[in-house]
Amino acid sequence: MLNRFKRPAAAALFLSCAAYAQRPANWTTYAGDAQRDGWQRSETKLAAATLKNVQLLWTLKLQNQPKALHALQEPLIVGQLITPHGFKEMAVVAGSDDNIFAIDADLGRLLWQRHFQVPPPPDTGRGSHWLCPGGLTATPVITPPPVFGQGGRGAGPARGGNPFPTQALFALASDGMLRQLNLANGEDMAPPVPLLPKGNGKPYALSLVNDVIYTATGQGCGQLPNGVYAIDLHDPDKKAMKFQSGSGGFWGLGGVAIGTDGTVYAESGDGVYDPASNMFGNTFVALDPKTLALKDWYAPTNWEWIRKRDLDLNVTPVVFPYKGRDLIAGAGKEGRIYLLDSKALGGDNHQTPLYRSPLISNNDVDFQSHGIWGSLTSWEDSDGARWLLAPVWGPKHPDYRYPVTNGGAPRGSIAAFRVEEQNGKTTLAPSWESRDMLSPIPPVVANGIVWALASGEYTQQSKVDGSAGLYSAEDRAKASSPAILYALDAKTGKELWSSGDSIRSFTHYYGLSVANGRIYIGTYDGTFYCFGIPMEH
Repeated sequence: MLNRFKRPAAAALFLSCAAYAQRPANWTTYAGDAQRDGWQRSETKLAAATLKNVQLLWTLKLQNQPKALHALQEPLIVGQLITPHGFKEMAVVAGSDDNIFAIDADLGRLLWQRHFQVPPPPDTGRGSHWLCPGGLTATPVITPPPVFGQGGRGAGPARGGNPFPTQALFALASDGMLRQLNLANGEDMAPPVPLLPKGNGKPYALSLVNDVIYTATGQGCGQLPNGVYAIDLHDPDKKAMKFQSGSGGFWGLGGVAIGTDGTVYAESGDGVYDPASNMFGNTFVALDPKTLALKDWYAPTNWEWIRKRDLDLNVTPVVFPYKGRDLIAGAGKEGRIYLLDSKALGGDNHQTPLYRSPLISNNDVDFQSHGIWGSLTSWEDSDGARWLLAPVWGPKHPDYRYPVTNGGAPRGSIAAFRVEEQNGKTTLAPSWESRDMLSPIPPVVANGIVWALASGEYTQQSKVDGSAGLYSAEDRAKASSPAILYALDAKTGKELWSSGDSIRSFTHYYGLSVANGRIYIGTYDGTFYCFGIPMEH
């Protein structure tokens, strides 16, 4: 029988455990999962009928120094976490200046922050540039939330019988060292280990699958070889594995995508395709999850033309199930979408895809501000139809047609397609084009709504006033416009809601997050925004 003085504590523990077991939605990695599909399956509060209540809930100014155009990355969300302050919904965002910020999502208050002390980068005479900005560029990853009472499979000290195993956040600082932090308080859980052989590179978002951490690097920044890198957290020596392209950089925004069998998929650009010489530029590759050995690959037949025109493959592919197998979808600045079968990416000759779309965007105008960028989004509707969404920069190709348009989109749009079988072949059928958006980032789908952000970024790289050279990061920042958040009907692309002029700055090449009735965005000026439905609704 409980002592009467212990009953309140026991009741509080019971209520806390009950609340913990409700399992709110999480967003613990780029695009929500390792397949990089951008589909928030657990959202219920945000719906067409409740959009009238969505508003700007709070903003928080974070002390972060931009690196060229890079600033705040895609937020990560933990729906319920036990902290020194009780259960909290936490938003975590990385900053370019080697910062991590943990925020109380209900109150918009900083819970903790970390600044990684790293050696200064070598002086190359160029400084921070939008191509090679330096700083922290890879979106971190959080271990999956534990199941109450079952210990957990998270890395490090989280394993064991503790009913509240510690969730960890893994971050890759600008020195190439992988940090493991206690998510509850930001303290180190283990010594840093080298994921990359040197610092000052340009790695992209981290992935965590079966206790292996992955990232991909591009542009050869810091003289770091372009490749996919990984560490098995069970390896006592924490020895990094690598697959180097020998040529092009892996510069999709989400790093790598992981198939249902653990296969690692990545898409390289800006390089030569010559498998006899182990050169895999402008190529999709499939890698072994434990060794990163090359399993399979696909290269477009016009890869050389793509390279000469600077129309590289440049997105993180998305993996999704379709008719009993994984399909992989990817794209690039050329403005085409490719569908590949996981059983044979490019057929016997490695150059025959399952499907290759016509030109979707008008890349003859400007390769720097046109095409498909970042990553793709995929979801399945209630009728079982599989959809694919692409952030398209610039106008559509004049010969491409959508059954539904929403007023024309000369500066950019979200384009929607359905995966279908036609004449016994898998194909993409165009469905709709959204309203006009300036430099849209990869969208998120939640509860039948597409959340899309017009980033507002001025993406022109080469000067257009007749003078030679490239625009500086400062030039491009000044020429950019404030971002605008939109809610679109996922079946038609019709605009249902807009943030209007609520956002005061632009974003550069980073995504947004949706969870538990809220949408989170970080901007270049260091402001963190939370839109959503007030608690009284």
